Amino acid sequence: MFSNYFKIFLRNLRRNPTYMMINVLGLAVGMAASILIFLFVKHELSYDRYHEKAERIYRVSRQWVNPDGQISLHLGHAAPPFAPLIKSDFGDRVEEAVRLLSNNPILIHEGKSFQEEDFFFADPEVFKVFSWKMLEGDPNQALTYPDGLVITESMARKYFGNEDAMGKAIEMKVGEFSWDLQVRGVMEDIPANSHFNVEFLATMNPVIAFYGSLDQMMQNFGNNSFSTYLLLAEGVDPHALESEFPAFIDRHIPNESNKPVSETTQLNLWPLTDIHLHSNLDSEIEPNSSIENVYIYSAIALFILLIACINFMNLATARSAKRAMEVGLRKVMGADKTLLVKQFMSESMFLVILALLFALVIVWVALPAFGNFTAKELSLNLLQEPQLLLWMALLVLLVGALAGSYPSLFLSGFQPVKVLKGTFKIGSAHEKFRSVLVVGQFAISIVMIVGVMVVLNQLNFIKNKDLGFDKEQIVVLPAYAEFTGNYEMMRERLLQHPGIAEVSLASRVPSGRLLDSQGTQAEVNGELLPINVRISDIHVSHSFLNTFGMNLVAGRDLDFNLASDSTGAFLLNEAAVRAIGWSSQEEAVEKQFHYGIRRGFVVGVIEDFHFESLHQPISPMVFMVPEDRFNQVAVKLHPDRQDEAMAFLQDEWIAMKSDFPFSPFFIEDRFWEQYETEEKVGQLFGFFAGLAIVISVLGLFGLAAYSTEQRTKEIGIRKVMGASVTNIVTLLGRDFLKLVLIGFLLAIPIGWYGMSQWLENFAYSVGVSWWIFVVAGLVAFLVAAITVSSQSIRAALVNPVDTFKEG
Repeated sequence: MFSNYFKIFLRNLRRNPTYMMINVLGLAVGMAASILIFLFVKHELSYDRYHEKAERIYRVSRQWVNPDGQISLHLGHAAPPFAPLIKSDFGDRVEEAVRLLSNNPILIHEGKSFQEEDFFFADPEVFKVFSWKMLEGDPNQALTYPDGLVITESMARKYFGNEDAMGKAIEMKVGEFSWDLQVRGVMEDIPANSHFNVEFLATMNPVIAFYGSLDQMMQNFGNNSFSTYLLLAEGVDPHALESEFPAFIDRHIPNESNKPVSETTQLNLWPLTDIHLHSNLDSEIEPNSSIENVYIYSAIALFILLIACINFMNLATARSAKRAMEVGLRKVMGADKTLLVKQFMSESMFLVILALLFALVIVWVALPAFGNFTAKELSLNLLQEPQLLLWMALLVLLVGALAGSYPSLFLSGFQPVKVLKGTFKIGSAHEKFRSVLVVGQFAISIVMIVGVMVVLNQLNFIKNKDLGFDKEQIVVLPAYAEFTGNYEMMRERLLQHPGIAEVSLASRVPSGRLLDSQGTQAEVNGELLPINVRISDIHVSHSFLNTFGMNLVAGRDLDFNLASDSTGAFLLNEAAVRAIGWSSQEEAVEKQFHYGIRRGFVVGVIEDFHFESLHQPISPMVFMVPEDRFNQVAVKLHPDRQDEAMAFLQDEWIAMKSDFPFSPFFIEDRFWEQYETEEKVGQLFGFFAGLAIVISVLGLFGLAAYSTEQRTKEIGIRKVMGASVTNIVTLLGRDFLKLVLIGFLLAIPIGWYGMSQWLENFAYSVGVSWWIFVVAGLVAFLVAAITVSSQSIRAALVNPVDTFKEG
């Protein structure tokens, strides 16, 4: 039976090659897009699941809560005492508790130095929690050595070539701190689907030495830099364990107020497998993705596939008259509706299988570029991943059933008597349904065009928004003791270069995150009161405002010639003034201000500026001059002498820190990097919106061609009666363009709602402007008009005599 159906399919393929290729091409493109996005989504959902005990691994995060219940800060890191204390207090439910501390040290071997980003200090039990395969060395002993170091295969080749890495020495430098390490283990490279990458795991002994002693480290609840992971025992309820954390906090963290400590700070548990898509906290080891991106990509795949299926249904039903006689004869010969449905569904499946073969070729060609675009290691290996074969089979069944169901039911429902008498006509209900499908196609296409334009408009807004300071030509370098210890002398030396305008020091620079804060008291209405909002601190040198071109709205700047400014002067931003409750910026000046252990007065107020990305609102900030704690050097360059100044800085760096790599970054570049995800979403929308238009145009081309073919005689008669080409083009095109207009009206609320939701990821956005919908509608209208008119003009130019001869 199916062999007969296949023969009929081949016969139709030979008789109607244009129609069949339009269908195959549309389905192939739609299926290829869906397969590519499926591979991306599959990869996103696989993060950290390769660990054997993944379902029992949880990360500890820490958050701070204001008196009004608002979360002021939520870190994906915790203080160093928490892991051992949790293991001690909940040992019956927590099998292991391990810490990892990320660092970017300089590693030196045989005179060569490298600054490494994927370097972690780790507790020895880390291999009992994570399933990282050790190739050489003992995973239970490697990090118990005071100089223990475990490296990946890639790093073993980088540092030692083809030599055996085991036992080799590497010197580690963190600032002015130095430690000799020895390779005690080599492990496989970490899989790409990990929420953080590891190239080096070092013993915790250098960290303990940095704190001074293990006791001092265990008393430090303020440095929340440690990634803390728990391996829970079998059957332990994480929510029940989490509910006991408030009492745990009150037992261990010293209380400096009358309120329980657990009212102001809390610990939370995050399933390991949820971190990549669901955790975007104020600090993460690496930037994570988001489940919203998975939803967006999946929706795009569904839309593209739906458009392709609509094409199939439209073209199949539009050409139904061509097969009406076949259906009538089959019914007369005894074929019932069920048999006909099977036949037409089988033909649909054959066509979908053919489209799948074309789709796989497209995927094979496009996968490298798509993998580079998404920055994922994507592959399509059907032999090594049999689940992909199952998914392909399901895709064929889904698309075949979706695309072929309505045409099969429609074609099998023809009445043989009317067909054979020649009185058969396609009912208006079917024509209306086909119109609904065209409307749906263009509504989806217009929504995607709107998405492209909103994303691009938001990115343009981000790029051109005044951040409140001058971000151009500011280069940042690490601040080492050789510089900070002789800051004024070094600053004067650098300023002698004609390409350098200003130099300053800071603990953090704009484009970073505001993660540091301390307790605050301020003079309000003549009384020194505790301030129950989080005010972030930035430690700066006196020239910080000049370097970044920030504006004072009240008071004065920090003055190097006033010794008191280095010990008791504060600058606040406008947001801090509002949060404290002063009625104006001027009122804040000369008010008492206590921050942490420092006591002093507010000397000036800075105009609000965007320290962080536009995803975050402007936070209250305080600026002060510290004795140390400078992490970065900011250098303002003259734009016309930037290259010359950069070469000078590199020479100065080599003279000062020859064993440390010269690794500057520009503030402007760092700000733009924060919107890389949004930029990729815009590019993705643009590419697939183009695909949606192409597929819709293919379907519209087929429908227009068939509609024109059916009205050939009518066109000839109208031309004989004096109708112009313009009249005929208008006649044939207006029905299609009406459908595009209806699709446009339907797309307006859908596009507005969807993109308004997306813009909520930004604290500052442009909104969804009305002109975006106008442009999107005009684009769709223009594309449809060109497609339909191309067929209409061709038909209108045919000689009426030839038309009647064909009849």
